[in-house]
Amino acid sequence: MSSAPSPATTSPATATATESTPAPTHAPVKQPPAAERVYAHVKQGVLDRRYEGGTLLTEGELAEAVGVSRTPVREALLRLEVEGLIRLYPKKGALVLSVSAQEIADVVETRQLVEGHAARKAVPASPQLIARLEELLARQKEQAAAGDLAAAAVTDRCFHAEIVRSGGNEILSRLYDQLRDRQLRMGVAVMHAHPDRITKTLSEHEQILQALRSGDAEEVVGLIHRHVSWFSNLARGEVR
Repeated sequence: MSSAPSPATTSPATATATESTPAPTHAPVKQPPAAERVYAHVKQGVLDRRYEGGTLLTEGELAEAVGVSRTPVREALLRLEVEGLIRLYPKKGALVLSVSAQEIADVVETRQLVEGHAARKAVPASPQLIARLEELLARQKEQAAAGDLAAAAVTDRCFHAEIVRSGGNEILSRLYDQLRDRQLRMGVAVMHAHPDRITKTLSEHEQILQALRSGDAEEVVGLIHRHVSWFSNLARGEVR
């Protein structure tokens, strides 16, 4: 009769080697440069209206908020001034600029030209475009129901950007992307000033989507022009 095998054992040497093996360490996550962090902090604050038009930002406050020295704050503010979001005042700080009526009119005119041209090229719409717009519309409805107006403004912009990209003109797409920050800022401002507007926006997006499904290019263009013209009406003090 053979004897039962003895249970496996770990030799002292093996145990010692196992116990002495250091646990794997993870490299610390590298942070963006200080100026980039300040830039992102201020820009996001302006876009989501934490820093509204007319707010005076000081270098000391921003340095403390982001946890950096004043030097990268100055660098970030200079970059934001070039983008037209703030105006620097020596020894005072940076004034967040309000959205002007002229800026609204310029953005609306550019959007109508670009989006109208792209909409004609998008018809007949591909199944991929229809599916993507349906997804974005459903997301925007959820955000509106939750009262997340900033997120709804981002999704609104994505809805229109998808139509522009579907036209296949990369230069126009890049031009449209340059309007991104202005569109987001205007969109959030409109939704806060006219919270009931989101319901109409969703309805108009439904109509644009249906016109794309039916393949009526002229109807799509007309719907987009009327939809975007809301901002011009706002600038003139008109409400529809």
